[in-house]
Amino acid sequence: MKLEQFGWNSFFESQLSGGIVGRVASSNHGRFLVWTEAGDVDTSVSGLLRQSGELWPAVGDWVVLRDDAEVIVKVLDRQTKLSRKQPEREVREQVLAANIDVLFIVSGLDRDYNERRIERFLVMARESNARPVVLLNKSDLAPELGLDLPEILQRTQQLSPGITVVPLCARSGDGLEAVPAQLKAGQTAALIGSSGAGKSTILNRLLGDERQRTAEVRKGDSRGRHTTTSRQLFVMPGEWLLMDLPGLREVQLWATAEKLEDSFEDIQALAQTCRFRDCTHSAEPGCAVSAAGLDPARVANYLKMGREVTQLDQKKDPRMVRETKPKRKPVGKPARQHSTEED
Repeated sequence: MKLEQFGWNSFFESQLSGGIVGRVASSNHGRFLVWTEAGDVDTSVSGLLRQSGELWPAVGDWVVLRDDAEVIVKVLDRQTKLSRKQPEREVREQVLAANIDVLFIVSGLDRDYNERRIERFLVMARESNARPVVLLNKSDLAPELGLDLPEILQRTQQLSPGITVVPLCARSGDGLEAVPAQLKAGQTAALIGSSGAGKSTILNRLLGDERQRTAEVRKGDSRGRHTTTSRQLFVMPGEWLLMDLPGLREVQLWATAEKLEDSFEDIQALAQTCRFRDCTHSAEPGCAVSAAGLDPARVANYLKMGREVTQLDQKKDPRMVRETKPKRKPVGKPARQHSTEED
């Protein structure tokens, strides 16, 4: 296959100065499967790259191999990067996927459906610069569970501006044709969601082959078991690429306030008109956000993620803790304080 079929473009071409180039298709305990025009290469990272502290390869990365040895000597700069904070006390970034164009956020319409979790994934997508598409799987269960599917579609659509929401049933294939329609040849997508949402079933259906192992969810709470344990790229019919990510139990943000605001444009716009510039949108007089009649759970989630982003910034740069005023708006640009006598 040609490199262009793996997603190669002028952005990566401009960085190349020699060596064998390929794309990381999977990784496992320090070993990497790299796709090259000459074939698949099972390789590792060179000692020099390991010691340099430069970019560590992630699935989806474009890398350079030595001409005389099957080792990775360089990771090319990324166009996009999907990350989360490592689920531990240490403040470290975990790159989940590199160079993806579309992030498919998968949520099952059983007990897995959670608008607050979808909002969190949408912030991750915005931060990565990939286009978010929400896949509402198990749409066949809506009548059985007494769900109003059109209402759920509308509510999900309103979670973030401009997102695409697709209802489908991976088991029957109903609605699945809308998934490849989101991409062009050479583009890359990733599937993200909790265990049991149906990511691997969607992948297998699109491939027409049982490539990824699947398992039934628990009947009591619709929770799934981790059947996908590693990240791996697949070439799909239509010559686009799809990555299946393991189910995430914990999604800690690695994001900026700017991208958080992009996901909550309606709240952010209202916040600019609050009476006080340090409004916390809880009980202050003249709060435009509180007066707008928005879903309280959505506003609370926005504020919660705002605090999380602020704390992340402070941990990255301890000077922020000293410079931060005692009373500070969690997220968003400060609104101009109205010059009235009451102020």
